[in-house]
Amino acid sequence: MYKSVETILVDIPTIRPHKLSVTTMQTQTLVLVKVTTENGVVGWGEATTIGGLNYGEESPESVKANIETYFAPLLLSIKQPLNFAQTFKLLRKSINGNRFAKCAIQTALLDIQAKLLNLPLSEVLGGRLRNRLPVLWTLASGDTDKDIAEAKKMIELKRHNIFKLKIGSNPLQHDVDHVIAIKKALGADISIRVDVNRAWSELECIRGIQQLQDGGIDLIEQPCAIEQTEILTRLTQRFDVAIMADEALTGPDSAYRLAHQHAADVFAVKVEQSGGLIEACEVAKIAKLAGIDLYGGTMLEGPIGTIASAHAFSTFESLAFGTELFGPLLLTEEILKTPLQYENFELAVPQAAGLGIEIDEDKIEQLRRKA
Repeated sequence: MYKSVETILVDIPTIRPHKLSVTTMQTQTLVLVKVTTENGVVGWGEATTIGGLNYGEESPESVKANIETYFAPLLLSIKQPLNFAQTFKLLRKSINGNRFAKCAIQTALLDIQAKLLNLPLSEVLGGRLRNRLPVLWTLASGDTDKDIAEAKKMIELKRHNIFKLKIGSNPLQHDVDHVIAIKKALGADISIRVDVNRAWSELECIRGIQQLQDGGIDLIEQPCAIEQTEILTRLTQRFDVAIMADEALTGPDSAYRLAHQHAADVFAVKVEQSGGLIEACEVAKIAKLAGIDLYGGTMLEGPIGTIASAHAFSTFESLAFGTELFGPLLLTEEILKTPLQYENFELAVPQAAGLGIEIDEDKIEQLRRKA
């Protein structure tokens, strides 16, 4: 039984502007959810988005309003004992859509369940297959020289040796030349990928991807609009470079449709876009059955959403293209008592019960949005 459900908005500046085709971020708003049981067990979840409504259908403000108006009253109204599966079935039946909000609530409830069982969250999701996850870094300043310097620094620090570039906001040839210049500067041993953030038409995709493939780029992420899955299919069949579906993936149903259409070589699995950790694991199962490779994506969550994702991704049988769980490193403030462990190009998945992290609630209180 649940005693309280609290939703907190926390605004944290980024270490530098983060430029995407849809927006340029200089502050990230974390949407944190704290669920407390009548026995005093606390679970945490996160429903962070990228750039508010610039990116998707949910914003920090809408997530907070909907959790407080619909999710919290429903959870607090439960009087008879329900297990996790029964509770979440009730939430799915009673509330449509709201994948990000559902993910936050589900994460908090799974955190509680794992703590009650005294197990890491990964074990509740089926059992981890790895204790560490490779993590790439996104170069998104938009300045070629700055991006090259930033990448070389990351390699020297042994923090990241795989890089993704956000493109699509500039003319196509400008972006392609920018990417290939960085690839040449970093050398053949460094993997470079691009995220077009659904900015190109089919003709632009053909022109751009051919040049990027010839330039040694390893992966092209969501080059066309979300609904243009037929174009994704044609691009996947046309090019040797891996084509990855990202925003087109909104959970198991869409994963099945994309797999059936052979519309991608790689799935970018994001727990929030999937609607929850369990749904993200279902997306991974569909990909495995269809022979599609996996990549652990991010919504640039803070440490709570990032480590929840890490627990889920640690259970995937294969992660051929690694993960993008660098969100906390983009933030100027820390909200954990002990920061997440990034070293030797990897992120460690905690061994303690639940999410395995300790929240600094005093710091959250300092940073929370007051109005």
